[in-house]
Amino acid sequence: MVQWLKQVRIWRDKRGQDLIEWVLLAGLFSAVAVAGIPPMAPLFEARFQRILSALPQF
Repeated sequence: MVQWLKQVRIWRDKRGQDLIEWVLLAGLFSAVAVAGIPPMAPLFEARFQRILSALPQF
């Protein structure tokens, strides 16, 4: 009975919940970035090349 009460208290304890939510959110953003950036790489490269060609040569 005492063991069961300890388990119930653990499930009711909300400390650390915010940290877990932030970690999950950061993981989601990381996964989106890893999945989304490589297909857009040629676009970024073309834009930077256009910017570099517009700058005066030193």
